[in-house]
Amino acid sequence: MIRFFLLQNRQGKTRLSKWYVPPPTGANGTTTGEVEKVRIEAEVHRLVTARDKKYTNFIEYNNYKLIYRRYAGLFFTIAVDLADNELSYLETVHLFVELLDSYFANVCELDIVFNFNKVYAILDEYMLAGEIQETSKKEILDRVKMLEKME
Repeated sequence: MIRFFLLQNRQGKTRLSKWYVPPPTGANGTTTGEVEKVRIEAEVHRLVTARDKKYTNFIEYNNYKLIYRRYAGLFFTIAVDLADNELSYLETVHLFVELLDSYFANVCELDIVFNFNKVYAILDEYMLAGEIQETSKKEILDRVKMLEKME
């Protein structure tokens, strides 16, 4: 199951953050969920960007695995359960990038920043409640276009 999906640039700015499972709070509830999310996002960015390219794109972090991929200046990171298949989630990241690329015709970071609602719509059509809902690129893009017409 997917715990969270992050899209961050090289400087550490989170451009997309989708949490399917709330983060664990500190002992005795000392930290709130939002504070914990920011802390985890910063730590994930530090781990992913500092990692040498000769290593795999999988990192064990707390009670889950981080699967990440870098495209241009953006890092796409998925946190999943320890027992899940890493390669299938690496393909999940790649398909999401292909979806963005098809929708925005050669996507860049500015497309994500200025059209974040469309990016979330694409992600929601692709993943639901921490599970992959649809794997057909054509079907997902058709649904997103249908939603656009309804607006």
